[in-house]
Amino acid sequence: MHERQLEILRAIVEEYVATEEPVGSKVIAERHKLGVSPATIRNDMAVLEDAGLITHPHTSAGRIPTNKGYRIFVDKLAEVKPLSTPERRAIETFLSDSHDLDDLLGRTVKMLSQITKQVAVIQHPETDRVVLAGTSNLARSRHEAAVDLHPILEALEEQVVLIRLLSDVGDVINVKIGEEQPDVGLRKTSLVSMGYGDGGHGIGAVGILGPTRMDYAGSMAAVNAVARYIGRYIGENN
Repeated sequence: MHERQLEILRAIVEEYVATEEPVGSKVIAERHKLGVSPATIRNDMAVLEDAGLITHPHTSAGRIPTNKGYRIFVDKLAEVKPLSTPERRAIETFLSDSHDLDDLLGRTVKMLSQITKQVAVIQHPETDRVVLAGTSNLARSRHEAAVDLHPILEALEEQVVLIRLLSDVGDVINVKIGEEQPDVGLRKTSLVSMGYGDGGHGIGAVGILGPTRMDYAGSMAAVNAVARYIGRYIGENN
């Protein structure tokens, strides 16, 4: 793929995440200023579709990303941008009021689920317990059929599934999309996760879980900021 096709893929992902509607060439031409006509964009969209990166649902003229398209977006196009100063300050102010480690973890998942509008999960550094919040966010998308929610909610009730979910993260952002999830019940979701630790030693992990149609860039930034804050908190309070 050449650069313009990657930019068209980026536009389709960003528009679909924002609107939940299939994205047409006219929308891309009007909003993303690529300097080419809708006809050229349609041709490039055909290339992307042949590559399995986008698809068109039902009879719609618009396109939506596939899981393969999301993977290319995350690997090549999404950047872990730092949060703005007000956002970072708000996080640190909220978490700095924690009374102890358990309170910090509870505050973390509550805040992270509110920021990302997804399910937030965090592994306790001293036990195998995983704390989560925000499962009601799974029902927000009008494109998530109720029949799809049952296996997801069922999986999230199992501590062994949650532990496995966060078992192989390191000190950089890790993204698992759809079929990359180890648990069958979670294969209609994506996970953005990162380890946290004390002095560079990983002792736990934090992440967010949601539909594959999620704001990957924003979620990666939020998880990155929170993981680094928790690591500092533990280091300062040991």
